[in-house]
Amino acid sequence: MTLALAQINPTVGDLDGNCQRIVSYAEQAAEAGADLVAFPELCLTGYPPQDLLSNPLFIEAVQEAIAELASTIPAGIGVIVGAPLPNPDPEGRPLYNTALLLERGAAEATVRSKALLPTYDVFDEDRHFEPGPEAQVVSWRGMRIGLHVCEDMWNCNPNVPHRRYTRDPIAELAEQRPDFLLNISASPFSMGKAAEREALLESATTQHNVPFAFVNQVGANTEIVFDGNSRVYTASGTCAAAGTPFDEDLVVVDLDALTPTPPPARNDIADLHDALVLGIRDYYEKTGIFEKALVGLSGGIDSAVTCALATEALGPDRVLGVTMPSEISSEGSVTDSEQLARNLGIDFKEIPIAPAVDAFDHMLADTFSGTEPGVAEENIQSRSRGITLMALSNKFGHLLLSTGNKSEMAVGYVTLYGDTNGGVAVLSDVLKTKVYELANYINSKAGTDRIPQNTIDKPPSAELRPDQEDTDSLPEYAVLDTILARYVEEMEEAGTIIAETGYDPDLVHQVLRMVDQNEYKRRQAPPGIRVTDKAFGMGRRIPIVMNWDREAAQSAARPAA
Repeated sequence: MTLALAQINPTVGDLDGNCQRIVSYAEQAAEAGADLVAFPELCLTGYPPQDLLSNPLFIEAVQEAIAELASTIPAGIGVIVGAPLPNPDPEGRPLYNTALLLERGAAEATVRSKALLPTYDVFDEDRHFEPGPEAQVVSWRGMRIGLHVCEDMWNCNPNVPHRRYTRDPIAELAEQRPDFLLNISASPFSMGKAAEREALLESATTQHNVPFAFVNQVGANTEIVFDGNSRVYTASGTCAAAGTPFDEDLVVVDLDALTPTPPPARNDIADLHDALVLGIRDYYEKTGIFEKALVGLSGGIDSAVTCALATEALGPDRVLGVTMPSEISSEGSVTDSEQLARNLGIDFKEIPIAPAVDAFDHMLADTFSGTEPGVAEENIQSRSRGITLMALSNKFGHLLLSTGNKSEMAVGYVTLYGDTNGGVAVLSDVLKTKVYELANYINSKAGTDRIPQNTIDKPPSAELRPDQEDTDSLPEYAVLDTILARYVEEMEEAGTIIAETGYDPDLVHQVLRMVDQNEYKRRQAPPGIRVTDKAFGMGRRIPIVMNWDREAAQSAARPAA
């Protein structure tokens, strides 16, 4: 049998557009001689459809689209698509998350429903879907296909410390001696996830001695990026074919003649870069609302990297950079921004904010009389910049990109209604130390300094008071990011962080308190592009109003001397 994996980029809710894409790739697969072509999980609706699934009109339109699709796919080829189907049983959730095997002219589709429904991090499938029954192979044209959906393959690793489910659909299918296993997925990208998937696929094939094909969605829908990286593995656990990361692709293989074909080597920074570029591009293209990106340029590393990524995603003619110096801005704030704009070939404007700052100072002078100047006065500069950028956004219809990184967002080193303004927070899941790695990668990839070297070399500063540096308020970023990665991404607590890093206990507790106390700021920030296993936003649900005493809990858990 010749199998094709159609690694496509659907748009959530665009049933007509997604159907057209499916038919187009099915035609390409048929022309390539494929007997069967498989598309990703919920490719008809796009993933994640979220509460569109609660809309009866949407579900009705999905069923009509399935019928239309069955009549327009090429004759002679089997087409596997992912789509929600109504649950006919009034008991249980209203829908199934299904894989449908369609054939033109067939009376009905062969259906297999997803058994394991993830309800953690960015997933909330138990909200809408009923778990599928015991897994059953699909007998089709003399082949026995172990067809299953995404999460159904993630409980087959016997070496993990905690298994989320009592069922193992892969084992259920393997007992029925399939000719090959086939997983249709919408598995999001995070740094290191591709290697984790590959290890899982290798383990499943060698454990059950059966070839394994995995087709994954590619593209970005709001916060979530999908990297594709579809794979076919031999029964001995070697990769025989691979889809192009972060791009649509059609992978065609002869299942009777699989040979080892190592995929091209990748690294985490290249993947991070490509994920962010894809996240920006798809946000603009799929919403179809905004033509240009607007970026406030400070001469610093975060705005420079954001601007460079936006330029690569959209092209230089669709990016506008604006620098907004105040009376205390350094010369480099303007000159480095100008140099960045020249290097990238983007439009550039300089709009000084001194008149706005002076106006606010004058307006508040009586109310602030008798107090010492401090954070309130400093943040007027940031908010003046935010007002300026939003005025440009409103006037010209550009989408403002927020430039704050994950380190700053974590500890609240951002100004609400100032540098948090915007429609997309490009770097909100990228720690500061990774931002520097991205800058160096961007320059290395281009073979020239697209980001000025002075921007990379100078000490980071918010420039809200004379001679200010970030280290006036924060630890060195190498230390801060180590603590944040352990607490936010690896969910370690203070005692473990202190014991394993040797950092000062007071410093660790201070950083963790800052993270907890600034949840209210993060709730008011734009959606960010998720690139780690634990991003702020929909995947990390922490109460704003809480009063958990970490130090007391840690002391109570510590054994008495």
